[in-house]
Amino acid sequence: MSKEVKPGRVLVVGSINTDLVARAPHLPRPGETISGQEFSQVAGGKGGNQAVAAARIGARVAMVGRVGKDANGAQRVKDLEAEGIDCAGIEIDAVQPTGVAMVTVSDDGQNTIVVVAGSNGEFTPEGVARHEAAIKASDVVVCQLETPWDSVHATLALARRLGKITVLNPAPATGPLPAEWLPLVDYLVPNEVEAAILAGLPVESQSGARRAALELQRGGARNVIVTLGAQGAYLLPEGGEGMHFPAPQVRAVDTTAAGDTFIGVFAAQLAARQPLEGAISLAQRAASISVTRAGAQPSIPTRAEVESAA
Repeated sequence: MSKEVKPGRVLVVGSINTDLVARAPHLPRPGETISGQEFSQVAGGKGGNQAVAAARIGARVAMVGRVGKDANGAQRVKDLEAEGIDCAGIEIDAVQPTGVAMVTVSDDGQNTIVVVAGSNGEFTPEGVARHEAAIKASDVVVCQLETPWDSVHATLALARRLGKITVLNPAPATGPLPAEWLPLVDYLVPNEVEAAILAGLPVESQSGARRAALELQRGGARNVIVTLGAQGAYLLPEGGEGMHFPAPQVRAVDTTAAGDTFIGVFAAQLAARQPLEGAISLAQRAASISVTRAGAQPSIPTRAEVESAA
């Protein structure tokens, strides 16, 4: 991080997975068996990915979550520590295995993902309470929905009580959020599919993103950012006018973790007290680099790479 920018503290509370990735010419249709071209096993999980993205852009990052007492869990913690991430908040589950995501990536860069929660599913509100000191020490607290919803709500509520900036990436979204959630969220960052599910409105364009963002803001979210893939992102700030941010044009190889890269970099910029528009632009540049590379965490760029691509 440049001398002019003081890095802030980002706490990511969420999922840690091992990704089992198969590359194939196209995504299989129901009942179809196809031949894959390549297989890899890499670090993943939305929480872990977002923590790595925040760390590589220059934030001081801590991770709270749960892994199994197995080889995957030990390796995931080792991977995060290698990024300089404080892993004191990662608990070991003696019963459930480390979470796994089975990912298929097509030649055009699209993917399908099946997640088996494993130890992520055992992260409870009591677990959140055990890590109050970590929340208190942070500037920004980031959550997703790959851990039980009651633990996510407990995290947002505790972070709000402690006066922290909260970022919620509502993924995967399966339906509208409980009414009491959105007032706890400073920055709600869904993609177009998630925004449509949360708002109950179609999101197929910038105007659709605006309508969904307005609905979610009426529900209590202070700021809403709808990421639109190759179409960029739409920001509806608290008390301000909406704004569209075009995405850099790149050739996508693998879109896995692009959204997580955006979230992590954006959170890091918030923690460093950087202007909102600049935070979104930097996050977009980082995400655009990530889609040109294969894998989840292996695709996430460093600050030097993002700045050199500007």
